[in-house]
Amino acid sequence: MTQQQKPFPIPVSYFSISLGLLSLGLAWRTAAVRIGMPAPFGEIIILLGSLTWIFFIGVYLYKWLRRSDAAYTELQDLIQCCFISLVPITTILMGLGILPYSRSAALGFIAVGIAGCLLFAAYRSAGLWRGTHTFEATTPVVYLPTVAASYASAIALGTIGLTDWGMLFFGAGLFSWLGLESSILQRLRNAPALPAPLRPVMGIQLAPPFVGCAAYLSVNGRNIDWLVMLLTGYGLLNFIFLSRLLPWITEKGFFVSLWAFSFGLGSMATIGIKLYAATGETSIGILGLPLFWIGTALIALLALGTIHTILRGRFLIK
Repeated sequence: MTQQQKPFPIPVSYFSISLGLLSLGLAWRTAAVRIGMPAPFGEIIILLGSLTWIFFIGVYLYKWLRRSDAAYTELQDLIQCCFISLVPITTILMGLGILPYSRSAALGFIAVGIAGCLLFAAYRSAGLWRGTHTFEATTPVVYLPTVAASYASAIALGTIGLTDWGMLFFGAGLFSWLGLESSILQRLRNAPALPAPLRPVMGIQLAPPFVGCAAYLSVNGRNIDWLVMLLTGYGLLNFIFLSRLLPWITEKGFFVSLWAFSFGLGSMATIGIKLYAATGETSIGILGLPLFWIGTALIALLALGTIHTILRGRFLIK
C-alpha cells in the first residue's frame, strides 16, 4: 500500500471535539454570569476548545496542501463530507469564545464562520436536490450543513445583538430540521442497521432540539415561552431514546466519533442554566441544574475516553 492510499490519520469529524469543548465552555460562562458559578471554569474549557481548534485547523490545512487526495476523498464521501461544516461552525464558536476579550476579532471569526456555513450548505445540501444522495447515507450527519450551521449562526448573531438577523438563521435551521427529520428517522428505522463504527453519529440526533432551543433563546430576549418548552421536551425525549440505545451504539467500545453527542450536550447544559436562572426551582426550572450537570458530566466522560484512546495509541486512524 502506497502513502497516497493510506487513510489520513485525523478525519475532519474530529472537529467535534472542539465543538463540544467550546459549547460546554460557553455554557459555563453563561452559568458564571447568570447564577454565579466560578468564572475560571468556563474560560479554561473555552481555552482547551480553542487550542484543539487551532490544532485541527492546522491539520486540515495540511491535509489539503500535502494530502489533497485524502481531503478530496473526504469531500466526495456522502457521509463524511457533512462533517466539513464543523470547520465553519467551530469558527463561529471561536468567535463567541473570544468575544469578551476582543470584539473586533470575535466579529471577524463570526463573519467568516457564517459565510463558510452558507457556502458549504450551498455546495453540499443544495447539491442533494439533484438526486445524488442515497437512502443509506441519510444519517443524522446531514443535519450539520444546514441545521447545526444555521443554529450556530443564530446563537452568534443573537449574542452580538443582531437578533433580527439571528431569527432569520433560526428559521432556516428550524425548517431545515423539520424537512430532514422524517427522512432520517425513516432510514434509521427501515434500512439495515448502521455499522458499529458509524453508530456514534446517532448522537447528532440530540442536537437539533437542544441547539435549536439555545438559538431561539439567543434571539427571543431569553423568554421562556411555549417554543422553549416544546424544544426542550423533544430534546429530552431524544436523550431518553439515545440513552436506551447507548449499549448498542458503543457495542464495539469507545470511538472518538462519540463526540457527535457533544453539541447537543453542551447546548443542553446552556438551556439548563437559562431555565434555572429564569424560573429558579419552581415549575419547569427544577430541570435546569440537572440538565446543566448531566451535560457537563457526559462531555467530561467523552474527554476522559479520548485521553484514554490517545494513551492506548488508538486516536489516529490507521
